[in-house]
Amino acid sequence: MSDVARILKEARDQGRLTALDFAKEIFDDFIELHGDRNFRDDGAVIGGIGRLNGQAVTVVGIQKGKNLQDNLNRNFGQPHPEGYRKALRLMKQAEKFGRPVVTFINTAGAYPGVGAEERGQGEAIARNLMEMSDLKVPIIAIIIGEGGSGGALALAVADKVWMLENTIYSILSPEGFATILWKDGSRSEEAAELMKITSGELLNMGIVDKVIPERGYFTSEIIEAIKTAIVDELAELSQLATEDLLEARYQRFRNIKNIGNYIQCFLDGMTFEGLV
Repeated sequence: MSDVARILKEARDQGRLTALDFAKEIFDDFIELHGDRNFRDDGAVIGGIGRLNGQAVTVVGIQKGKNLQDNLNRNFGQPHPEGYRKALRLMKQAEKFGRPVVTFINTAGAYPGVGAEERGQGEAIARNLMEMSDLKVPIIAIIIGEGGSGGALALAVADKVWMLENTIYSILSPEGFATILWKDGSRSEEAAELMKITSGELLNMGIVDKVIPERGYFTSEIIEAIKTAIVDELAELSQLATEDLLEARYQRFRNIKNIGNYIQCFLDGMTFEGLV
């Protein structure tokens, strides 16, 4: 098994810590909040308020289940539009009260069902992208499993984007990539190699800002490492004036290095095998 295949398997492992696990372990007195105040609550998105070193922080995450029934209740971590609207409601609340935002992301993508589309899935994701780009408080986004497509990006327009070591972040799944290009989903491992979706590759290309090691560490050590990193980063971000914070966030996405190479890797895969 190649390194990419191993990472892909570990990123999708049902035994991984979830967004709710991180929220409860890293933040003190975490209180979960529910609903988008419009349609309903979405179990695939969790959010609430906790304390980190005495500072109030808004926490939002995409939640996969730990077993079949839990996954059914949480739609296998695929949010509906009301989930993204709940996330946005909590982030706007954080802005109102001056609380930083930390997001934990683990999703194969937004739910593509008929009902979700009827309720404005694309609009909900697009609005999150727009609003997060101008949110006047620090934002840290952490990929803790799969970071799939716009469904992940809707919580990842942040000042800092981090990944755990054995996670992936991509515009679509390797299976989808292989099916589109080669009409053969079984070539997903080959597609994953081509797509450059692992934490190390994305760090080298400047897509993400930090990779948090996992191999050889106990769960408690990983949690403590994330907690320490969040505390240190929020201390730095809080020193910036609001205008400087927003400008730095804007420039982060405008000036991602090697983005041309990232796009080219897809074009290379399409050129001969996908289009001939």
